[in-house]
Amino acid sequence: MRKKYATAVGFVITAALAASVPTATAAPAAPSAAARAHCPQLDKNIKWFGTNRAKLQRMIDERGTCSGRTGGPRPVAAFDWDNTVVKNDITDATLAWALKHDKILRPKSWKDTSKWLTPAADRALTKACGTSVPVGKPLRTSKNVRCADEIFEIREKSKTMAGDAAFAGKWNHRRTVPAYAWIPQLFSGHTPAALGSFASKARAEQLAAPLGSKQTVGTHTIAGYVRYYDQQKDLIRTLKKAGFDVYIVSASSEPIAEAWSGGVGLDKAHTIGIRSIVKKGKLTPGIKGCGDVKDGMGEALPYMDGKRCMINEHIFKIKGAKAWQKQDFAHRIALGAGDADTDVTFVDDATGAHLAINRNKAELMCRAYDNEDGRWVANPMFIDPMPRKSGTYACSTAGYTRPDGKQAPLRRHDGSVIPDQADAAA
Repeated sequence: MRKKYATAVGFVITAALAASVPTATAAPAAPSAAARAHCPQLDKNIKWFGTNRAKLQRMIDERGTCSGRTGGPRPVAAFDWDNTVVKNDITDATLAWALKHDKILRPKSWKDTSKWLTPAADRALTKACGTSVPVGKPLRTSKNVRCADEIFEIREKSKTMAGDAAFAGKWNHRRTVPAYAWIPQLFSGHTPAALGSFASKARAEQLAAPLGSKQTVGTHTIAGYVRYYDQQKDLIRTLKKAGFDVYIVSASSEPIAEAWSGGVGLDKAHTIGIRSIVKKGKLTPGIKGCGDVKDGMGEALPYMDGKRCMINEHIFKIKGAKAWQKQDFAHRIALGAGDADTDVTFVDDATGAHLAINRNKAELMCRAYDNEDGRWVANPMFIDPMPRKSGTYACSTAGYTRPDGKQAPLRRHDGSVIPDQADAAA
């Protein structure tokens, strides 16, 4: 039986998390009220939207140490990072710091940095960044505004400053996006430790910057601060205390994500990001594949369906083509948390709770508001939330991104089309 989120007038889901999963894959029964009093508890002094804390607490009680389960593997929780665990983007912060401190090494050819880079982008980067700096030496991006601008514009919009497409060709739009792969590729020639140190220095600056501050990169104005969300720090702490195995699954370069994940008590073994191929101790433009997608130039990233593949392969040890497929109940995460369509597949795979941080991203929020299994938890951003979306999400016509990049109707798991949804968690 489906339970729906209310319209934009209210956000009430009656007994949402009381809805059980199908009998064949039923979760353990919730403990009694007396037993729950001794279970790891989310901090009641940290504010969540509506009744979301209670919904998440119920899932923790059902699946954690208070569930009555004995033996077997620990339940798994997986979180996206940017704008899910923290406010703002750690990759943007690291790239901005690197450009201000001349940490991008000049490639022999800009075409070497991405298999999808267009001739227009190659020309724009060559013209802006010049050829006077020897190959392998730092570009003077702190002084060369045009070079910093071209790099950041391609990162931000996949276009050159002149408006030409920066990437072209064919790729699976549910497995990768060239602009995401391009960031670790830009840091080729550095050691993973060096990239981690750049991220750590950017982290220190971003955490020290006042809330709401901005910074300038070239002529681009971007967010100048990052903050850990108190709600997510507390949720991760409580999940760990309740026996969950907690992971970060991010589309950031892995050394960048590792520089931040310790702030919520997670080590490198529990941090999954874009995994560059390292040769002679240095990062290369090559990126490790997933499942039956071989190592290459970024054909498979922790992005959309790629996050499912990374979780299946690295956490549940499922290999080959099967890693791209939705698994049985025992080989799926209990909780998934994300903020964008890049996260929708793994968040939807969760069996206990799907936490959707609302950034007005259609595929994720269509599934959250449709609430097919009664276990979706939609929450506004914890700092500076997005305004309520005017109109509705076009779930029934353009809610799904196909592998070829075109939009299509978004369907439930039973094949029916999800109707358009009003924004309610804002």
